[in-house]
Amino acid sequence: MKVAVLYGGISAEREVSLSSGKGIMEALKNKGHEVTGIDFHPDRLHDVIELDVDIVYIALHGRFGEDGKVQALLDLLGIPYVGSGVQGSALALDKAKSKMFFEKEGTRVAKEQILMKHSFNEEAFTAELDFPIVVKPNLEGSTIGLTIAEDESTLMAGIKQAFEFDETIMLEEFISGIEVTVAVLGEKGEEKALPVIEIVPKNKYYDYEAKYAAGGSEHIIPARLSAEQTSYVQKHAVRAHQTLGCEVYSRVDFIVPKDETQLPVILEVNTLPGMTPTSLFPDACKEVDLPYEEMVETLLQLSLKK
Repeated sequence: MKVAVLYGGISAEREVSLSSGKGIMEALKNKGHEVTGIDFHPDRLHDVIELDVDIVYIALHGRFGEDGKVQALLDLLGIPYVGSGVQGSALALDKAKSKMFFEKEGTRVAKEQILMKHSFNEEAFTAELDFPIVVKPNLEGSTIGLTIAEDESTLMAGIKQAFEFDETIMLEEFISGIEVTVAVLGEKGEEKALPVIEIVPKNKYYDYEAKYAAGGSEHIIPARLSAEQTSYVQKHAVRAHQTLGCEVYSRVDFIVPKDETQLPVILEVNTLPGMTPTSLFPDACKEVDLPYEEMVETLLQLSLKK
């Protein structure tokens, strides 16, 4: 088939997307497809509008890629694409809105406080959560702009930094525990959760460096969870994927408290998870005998059935 791969982009996750795009293009070529690579930029929409392809593989991350905007453009052009549509993409990237859906479905979420840049008053501000407090932009991924504040001064600095990335930011209670992720894959209504991956960062927290630097974190498959915890995160990963209207594949992140009497907490759904050499989704696929090239081909074929 003729396949265009959109990668790069202009979000804070550009470097990750460049690496994902490179791997995906190589895999598609090895599977015999005719591949066109496009380093996507909103100022060069003609690159997409003039495409003559069978399907587009979106390897973008973050805004102008994972937020439904590119998906809407491709829908208008009548070009099929890999992964979730406009609604699922937009909802999943919006952390505050997606949490409302998760909670309604009975999935445990962290307590939160939402701040808006236009109305934020530093002098009148009072934190509604106990320290430590997690500060993060509402529409960024890969822990971009994230701070874990253990005191007032760090919190205010973290809020200021997060506002550099987004007009809306979220403060969340810090949940101590094991970070795990669950890859979800399949046709609509028949999605399955793949083996749970435990993430052991070399740094204190699972930050940007731990995610993408070689050796920055260790992935343990299957995760060292109880049978009940494993069942919970797999069930709720599929439930989160479905309730947001995601399609074909996603990756759902959780924190699992070490106290087994406490339920795992969902963090977010990633509709275009990283596909770099150190990425989690490919690792989960390998565990079910779906090596990288076969995984890319599977995602392509599932998307053609949407």
